[in-house]
Amino acid sequence: MSYKAVTITYWTLTIIFGVFMLMDGGAGIAKEKTGRDVMTHLGYPVYLMVITGAFKVLGAIAILQNSFTTIKEWAFAGFAISFVGAFASRAFVGDGVALLAPPLVMLAVMFVVYYFWKRYQAIRSLNVANP
Repeated sequence: MSYKAVTITYWTLTIIFGVFMLMDGGAGIAKEKTGRDVMTHLGYPVYLMVITGAFKVLGAIAILQNSFTTIKEWAFAGFAISFVGAFASRAFVGDGVALLAPPLVMLAVMFVVYYFWKRYQAIRSLNVANP
C-alpha cells in the first residue's frame, strides 16, 4: 500500500472510531436511558457509566492525536479491555449472540485502526529518514 493510501485509510478509520467512542463516552457521562437500562441488566451501578464515559472520552482524544504515542498505546489497551469486559459481562448474564457480537465487532475495528496506525508510523518514519 502506498503512503497516501495508508494515510487516508488510517485517518478515516481513526476519525470514525474516535467519533463513535466520543459519542459513547458522552452518552455515559450524561447517563443516557438506554445505557442505564443496560447497566441495570448487567448488574452494575449506574454511576459507573460516568466513570467509564469519562475514560472513553479521554481515550478517544488520545487516539485522535499523534504526539503522545505512549498515551495512545494505553488508550488502545483501555478500549480493548473495555470491549472484552463488555463481551464477558453480556456472556455472564446469558445474553444472546445479537448482544454478544457488538463488543467483538468494535474490538476488531479497534485492532484494524491500531494496525493502520502502526503502518502509518512506520511509513512516516521511513519518509522522514529518506526525504
